[in-house]
Amino acid sequence: MIRFASLGSGSKGNATLIESGEKGADTRILLDSGFSVKETEIRLNKLSRSANELTAIVITHEHSDHVIGAGRLSRKYNIPVWLTVGSWSKCKDKDFAKIHFIDSHADFEICDLKLHPYPVPHDAREPCQFVFSDGANRLGIATDLGCYTPHINDQLDNLDGLLLECNYDENMLFSGSYPQSLKARVAGNKGHLDNRQATQILKSLNLNKLKHIVGMHVSEKNNTQELAINALCEGMNCEQSAVSVATQTGGFDWRELV
Repeated sequence: MIRFASLGSGSKGNATLIESGEKGADTRILLDSGFSVKETEIRLNKLSRSANELTAIVITHEHSDHVIGAGRLSRKYNIPVWLTVGSWSKCKDKDFAKIHFIDSHADFEICDLKLHPYPVPHDAREPCQFVFSDGANRLGIATDLGCYTPHINDQLDNLDGLLLECNYDENMLFSGSYPQSLKARVAGNKGHLDNRQATQILKSLNLNKLKHIVGMHVSEKNNTQELAINALCEGMNCEQSAVSVATQTGGFDWRELV
């Protein structure tokens, strides 16, 4: 069984909790640590978890909204950290309790969870995203990528659960208050996925096994939950009740793949 929940998702901080085993007793991984230690502790408590229960921290890339709390959290609770050499080299706080460098093309295991990393186009040093597997179920994560490729589609095909970026609405972004340089960065091939791209990705995938789909990293300035949900529904050809969106303030509560 895989259980997963979000502590929060957006430009102000990201962290996702993935567990396996009975009530998560075997393995508990924090994917990204984009909040302060205090805020992480508060948000974990809302999910009935504590930082001293974490098996590992896994980092997707070095941007502050994904890694700002990782160093202090790792040291305070003696939690090992997994990340690419490129991501580590660009972290401002890289003094982790223990470091495991990963190859973004090579699978690895943390206790009874198998992690399949895959490289993504994003404006970071060596970014990657992941598919988590307990041998029976597969949970895919796809955020912080500016475009999708056949290789990325292959990683996300035939999943049981998918957390998919719906960062911005194109009209809202380009008519909004961001400076032109930031608009170009967000919308570029190494920026973020918009609603339209999320729809296109879903239409290209085999979704027969999919039990959970959640929109992630939704911009508070350049998107709305309603637009993101509509994009996911269009991609899946489903009703709104079948999809949901993570929030910056509360993430989303526990889901299960059994």
